[in-house]
Amino acid sequence: MSFEAWTVFATFWVVFVTTPGPNAVNCIENGMKHGLPRAFWGVAGILTQATCFLILSAFGITGLLAASPASLGVMRLVGAGVLIWLGVRGLLQAGRPVVSGSKGGGTIYLRALLIATVNAKTVAGYLAAFTQFVQPDVEIWVQMRVILPTALAITTLSYTSYTALGFLLGRSALGLAMNVWFRRLMAICFIGYGVALILTGGLGAVVST
Repeated sequence: MSFEAWTVFATFWVVFVTTPGPNAVNCIENGMKHGLPRAFWGVAGILTQATCFLILSAFGITGLLAASPASLGVMRLVGAGVLIWLGVRGLLQAGRPVVSGSKGGGTIYLRALLIATVNAKTVAGYLAAFTQFVQPDVEIWVQMRVILPTALAITTLSYTSYTALGFLLGRSALGLAMNVWFRRLMAICFIGYGVALILTGGLGAVVST
């Protein structure tokens, strides 16, 4: 991959992982509720999903999903259902006192991994990356030596920042008992993302994650 191609790919990936979506909302919520460093287990879950999707993309799995409307449709509906369920659950629990660090790292990790995996919008981003930036005349695993560390480094920086933002918001909100409105807003975002997945019905409708 040339330096010019790498620059374009890196710019695309920055936009891809910094545009607010379910992963970002979950990181903010983790930072608010669990504090640092426990909330970083959520970032680890996202990185696990990212690594798996990048490798699967290199094998062409996301291309096969895009070519199969039925498979993509099922993924979209499952993802929408999970996001809506998380949003409704968040609304119901928004008024309850926040117990900082009430969940273990494993639970935070698995929840983040689930949200990242079932979000069908993620497929659009990986598919776009591998159809637009991978050079067909260069062996894919040679290019992955550049693509994988670049994508994971940017992803780490983005979601670590979102988690830290949530932690700062959580400290001020917890101290003043004024965090209920923000938790409700995040819950509404989850529901909105889920409804959007059902209504769009198109792989390229949105690429935020």
